[in-house]
Formats: sequence, C-alpha cells, structure tokens
Amino acid sequence: MEFDCIVIGGGPSGLMAAIAAGEKGARVLLIDKGDKLGRKLAISGGGRCNVTNRLPVDEIIKHIPGNGKFLYSAFSIFSNEDIIAFFEKLGITLKEEDHGRMFPASNKAQSVVDALLQKLEELKVRVFKNTAVKEVLYGNGQVSGVTLRDGQKLTSKSVVIAVGGKSVPHTGSTGDGYAWAEKAGHNVTELFPTEVPVTSSEAFIQKKTLQGLSLRDIELSVLNPKSKPIISHRMDMIFTHFGVSGPAVLRCSQFVVKAMKKWNLKEVTMSLDVIPDKKEEVLFQEISKLVKNEPKRSIKNTLKGMFPERYLLFLLENNEIDPAVQCGTVSHEKIRNFAKSCKQFTFKVNGTLPLEKAFVTGGGVSVKEIEPQTMGSKMMNGLYFCGEILDIHGYTGGYNITSALVTGRLAGTNAALSAKARS
Repeated sequence: MEFDCIVIGGGPSGLMAAIAAGEKGARVLLIDKGDKLGRKLAISGGGRCNVTNRLPVDEIIKHIPGNGKFLYSAFSIFSNEDIIAFFEKLGITLKEEDHGRMFPASNKAQSVVDALLQKLEELKVRVFKNTAVKEVLYGNGQVSGVTLRDGQKLTSKSVVIAVGGKSVPHTGSTGDGYAWAEKAGHNVTELFPTEVPVTSSEAFIQKKTLQGLSLRDIELSVLNPKSKPIISHRMDMIFTHFGVSGPAVLRCSQFVVKAMKKWNLKEVTMSLDVIPDKKEEVLFQEISKLVKNEPKRSIKNTLKGMFPERYLLFLLENNEIDPAVQCGTVSHEKIRNFAKSCKQFTFKVNGTLPLEKAFVTGGGVSVKEIEPQTMGSKMMNGLYFCGEILDIHGYTGGYNITSALVTGRLAGTNAALSAKARS
C-alpha cells in the first residue's frame, strides 16, 4: 500500500496533522495502536476538553516553560486564534473561562473528538486502528514508509510521528517514537515528569496530619539551596498521603525535578504562603492587635477564619502555641513566628510521582534538530514531528493541547507539501 503521508498516533497532534495533510489533497493514512482515536482529548480538561487558550501569544509562550520560545514561528503561521476558528468551522462552539481557557459550549470532550473524526472521514483519510508500527523506514536520507508489527510494509513519501511522550500511558503514550527518532539521527533529551504531584517524607505528611486538606489561592515556591525562590505559583493546592498536589504543585513540579538534578539534591525546600496579599509585618501587626483586644479569648477562636481550621491548628502547634490558651498569655515572639509561618511555611520534598503518573512528559526530541516553521526533521527528509514527543512542555490550562494542535497543523501541512514535491 502506498501513501503520500502516514501519520502515526491518533492524539490531538496526530488528528490535526492528518486533517491538515488531507486538506492539502494528500493520500493520508492515520495509524493508531489503540481501539479509539483521541483518547487523550476525551479525558482532557476533566472530560470537558480545554482545546486551547485565548491569552496573547507572548503569554501562552510564558506558560510553556519547556522550549515555548521555539513555537514563535509556528504561532505566526497557525495561532491559538486559528485553532478557535478551526473548531468553530467544524461546528464546535467554544466558550471562554477563567485564565483564557477555551472549552466546547457542550462541556463534552467527546463532541470535539467526534468533529475531528467526521472531518477525517470527509477528507477520505484512511484510518488503521489497533495497529502497531514496529519501525519507520529510512533510506538515502529520506523516509520511505513504515513496517507494522505484523510485518506488513507500507510505503509513504512522508511520515509524521505524533505518538506522544510517556505520560498517561493508558491513552497509548508509551514512548514508542523515541527509538524511531534516534534511528533517524535525532537526539532525545532526558525524559522527566512534569505537571505531576510531589512527594515528601516530612513527618506531618507521613502521619497524614493534613491529608485531604485543600488550600485556596495560596502562593507556593520552590527554593534554591540559598533559600531564594526559583519559581512561585499562586493557585490552589491539596495535601495528600504521599506529599502535595493540586494546580500550584503541578506547576512547580518540573522545577523540583530540575533543582534536584542541577544541585544534586536528595531534597528540595518548598515555601507556602497562605496569605499572599499581605506583607508579613502587616499581618503580624493585625494578629497582635486581635490578640491584644481579646486577652481572655482562646487564640484558636480569635484567629478562626483566617484560613482553614486544620491548617490554623497545625501552624499553632508547629509554633508551640496551645490552641486553647488565652491570647493574653502568648508571647510577642511566638506571635511573630506564627505570622512568619503563615507567610513562609517551609517543608522538604524529595521528588515526584513517576512519569507514568504525570500529566505531561518533559524532555523529548531536541527542538534544535527541528525546522521551526515546518516541524520537519533537519536530519531526514520527509520526516516530521509534532505534539508531546518533542521537547516542549507547558503547564495545564490548554497550553499543551495548543502546542500539540499548532505543531500538528504545521507537520501535516508540510508533510503533504513535501510528498507532492517528490511525486
């Protein structure tokens, strides 16, 4: 069987690549080893599918700390606004939510997947499901096709590798594409988990003192060995039986991994500020005033409502203040220490959950070896990469899907054009 373009992988970037190649009139085959296309899309955004983000391009790139700048050229050709227009043309009405996140008005991820599948059908893209690719074939500096696991050979003038990274493996992302990239002469940078819960062996974590406690709108920082913040994120978080999780933690996680590696550390310090809108001195003065005004009342009742009670009791005990003691008996120094721990409670973390538990894979095919305007390989003619297999990773919030759709669009378009140039 002969094709102009074979796309391997039926996730967001692969679906977009197959559609883009089909729109250029190429004979396209989309191969996926699973029984369903778009599995990652179907579970994204909590099953609602956060298809992109409407922030300005500069802001989006800031939210893609892993080589986001590489995407400037791609965004100049096909942007987040183009993604929105693309879906609306497919009949998917989108709505904007907080922080620029764009969701289908139906709130159903499946409606997005169905629209993409319908478009593939319209464009007469051949689809092989439950089909595993064994290897990508190269000869004379050129892609020539693929071999399937069952031994069948398919010839093609171009190949798009869109098989994802190694995170969320139940959707089919099991790292198959890295070996095919290396065979073509590409370097694959070290893989690591990003957007992943963080682990800790602190006593209060091991004893599950705060397990299940959510803290809203806090500021969480990762500190370097000199106790200076490497990164800070203001969002929500939750304490778990193994460490910490929630949006602020997920965003900090890659910086925990990088700090451990950079300074060869077994543990990294994180700092938690539960009252980020107030300076420490102002907070100290406010607490002192409350305590002074109600000398006979218990300190717990006086400070109640500042933040969740479990965390209040935890901080009081941490500062050796009996929650039941009268305000008038608490020393000035203890109140100052308490105010400090509201603003900078530090705790040690020792890593993250494994890559398989991460939302996003860090590392991948080096972007230095990819043409930024086409997603074409600089090593092998007719070979294209898109999506999470590339060493590009962003925060959750529609940034990774945006990257996948933009790179998928360019890869598919240019794979079709290069195939036509060869025929």
